[in-house]
Amino acid sequence: MSTSTEITFGSRADRSAVEQGLSFAPKFDSDGLIVAVAQDESTNEILMVAYMNEESLKQTLEIGEAVYYSRSRKELWHKGATSGHTQVVKKILTDCDQDALVLKVHQHGPGCCHTGYRSCFFRKVEKLGDPVELSAEIADRAYDPGKVYG
Repeated sequence: MSTSTEITFGSRADRSAVEQGLSFAPKFDSDGLIVAVAQDESTNEILMVAYMNEESLKQTLEIGEAVYYSRSRKELWHKGATSGHTQVVKKILTDCDQDALVLKVHQHGPGCCHTGYRSCFFRKVEKLGDPVELSAEIADRAYDPGKVYG
C-alpha cells in the first residue's frame, strides 16, 4: 500500500507557527516515529497506543483507516488487515508542539487488542509490592484471538 496522492506536511521552521498556526507539521522522533493514541470516538475509551511514521500517517489520512508502523516487525501495519477489526478514523488531534497524535476512531469488530480484549488497556496497577501487581480492569475477552489469528 502506498499513497497515490502527494500529501505534504507543513514546515517546522517557525516554532510559533507550529504551536499556534493551522499548518499540520508533525514532529517525528529520531527514529522517524510519532506516538498515536487510538481513542473510541463515542465513549472516549483509550483503545491502544501505537506509532506512526511519515508514510503510515499519510496513508491514514488518505484511506481514512488507521495505518501504524510496527516497531517490532519494522513494517507498515494496517490495523485490522488480518483480524478485520479496522479502525475508521473520524478525527486526528495533535498536541501543541505536534509530537503526539490522538486518533478518534470507530473500532470495527469486538476489540482492538491482539490478546482478545476490546482495549489494550485491560489491566490496572493494583498495589505496590515486590513486584508491583496488576489486576483486571476489563474482566472478559471480547473475542478469541486463536480463532482470529490462528
